[in-house]
Amino acid sequence: MKRNKPLSILTAVLLLAAMLVISAFSARKPHEAAVRQTAATASQAELSDATAPDDVRGVWITYMELSMAYEADKSEAAFRKKFEAIAADCKAFGFNTLIVQVRPFCDALYDSKLFPASHILTGEQGKSPGFDALKIMCAVCRAEQLSLHAWVNPYRVTAGETPSSLSANNPYKQNASIGLETESGIILDPSNEEARRLITDGVKEIVENYDVDGVQFDDYFYPTDIGDADSAQYQAYLQTVTQENAMDLAAWRKANVSLLMAETHLAVHRAKPQAVFGISPQGNLGNNEKLYADVKNWCGKKGYIDYICPQLYFSTDNPALPFETALNEWQSLHYAEGVKLYAGLAGYKAGSDADDGTWQEQDDILRQEYSILKENKDISGILLYSYVSLHEEAAKQEMEALQEAIQENGS
Repeated sequence: MKRNKPLSILTAVLLLAAMLVISAFSARKPHEAAVRQTAATASQAELSDATAPDDVRGVWITYMELSMAYEADKSEAAFRKKFEAIAADCKAFGFNTLIVQVRPFCDALYDSKLFPASHILTGEQGKSPGFDALKIMCAVCRAEQLSLHAWVNPYRVTAGETPSSLSANNPYKQNASIGLETESGIILDPSNEEARRLITDGVKEIVENYDVDGVQFDDYFYPTDIGDADSAQYQAYLQTVTQENAMDLAAWRKANVSLLMAETHLAVHRAKPQAVFGISPQGNLGNNEKLYADVKNWCGKKGYIDYICPQLYFSTDNPALPFETALNEWQSLHYAEGVKLYAGLAGYKAGSDADDGTWQEQDDILRQEYSILKENKDISGILLYSYVSLHEEAAKQEMEALQEAIQENGS
């Protein structure tokens, strides 16, 4: 893995300002005011030297696994009991970090002044469960000596028919101009300044009010079916620039997403300097281009992320893209000093017929992949997707082998 030379904080801040203005936007390109404000704020920010930790052994806890919507008992005591069992399972397995999904649909599994209560806890968006789920999860993780990162889907409002209805106080219901509709669902508009402010304010709300160690965005950026849903926004942008200065549509979309990443990174560090901000993009490096996620730039320049965890959800013998081939592609990127590389493992595929049946040819693929990563000095941690796979019957042998490897080598 190629790395740039270490930078001082002042140099890093100046580089962030220059990078935002020069590499992505010029003075006549979109979001001029936002870029200028980001640069001015960055120059005053008291950013620490804290970086993402090494030896991370984590597991994603999805909103489905936290759901209380179909439980007969939806009480605080029932949720606490459920999460205590999850945390105890993960610690016993050998994990030291939980990535918990707290904002899946422009909503909140915590007390928020910006987003409605999630339907995940009650079955109805906007209906309070009567307790603060994230506060409970933080307390449980501290008791178990587990790190906790708040997992946020930054843009998604709906996915298909989920949630079945939006509450009256959902930000999109209150102001549809901040969103875009496609066949796959509704997202917050990446080019909309108010939408970006909502997202970054929401992250700040989490970091300031909860005992979290970090914030993570997942791999949902522009949807693949975006089509011409943002054509009016792009045309409005073109009216603000001369032809020779105009970015094409793909570059404009990338710039929109990258600005949010820089703003979010800054918001996290200003709210809690020791907290970290990470992203878990798709493991096939090229696929990120289709989502307008400029992962190479985020890795290679200071000021976007503290860690990246590509979802390397491939078997070792996957005919389309073997695990080590994908890993090598990520290692070959340039990384700014302090940006850590983690690797996501596909627990959900263990024992299944995925990847042309190659997961059924061996029963210790995850252990092999863990061993490859553990011996690799460029890899600072692993994350498993997801918690439920620990108890899947089809994955039993894979999980037993992985657990043995983690407990032998994890500390």
